[in-house]
Amino acid sequence: MALDRLNQLQNLLSTPSTKTSAAGPANQVGGPVNVDVPFKDLLKQSIAEVNAMKNEADDLQQKLATGEIQDVGQVVNAVEKADLAFKLLMQVRNKLTDAYQEVLRMRT
Repeated sequence: MALDRLNQLQNLLSTPSTKTSAAGPANQVGGPVNVDVPFKDLLKQSIAEVNAMKNEADDLQQKLATGEIQDVGQVVNAVEKADLAFKLLMQVRNKLTDAYQEVLRMRT
């Protein structure tokens, strides 16, 4: 699930030093993080999953507006889930930007 992957990314970015075991770096939320997947691929996959959540929420909103579905709670849940995943993704982006700027400052 996208939120699990985003939580993994957030934990990787928020911990100053990550202890590595045979199973991978320690993760405070859901156990070991899979270190076999490159960070770039994990980030791309997370972005794609957040986009899929947004598209699903948009589809459900359209179906609710046209009367195809009647469950407002399902639509609200999908919209909030997509919104939360997007906000978390933006925080990951902000952390990456801050880290990049810090590296640039160290070089000068």
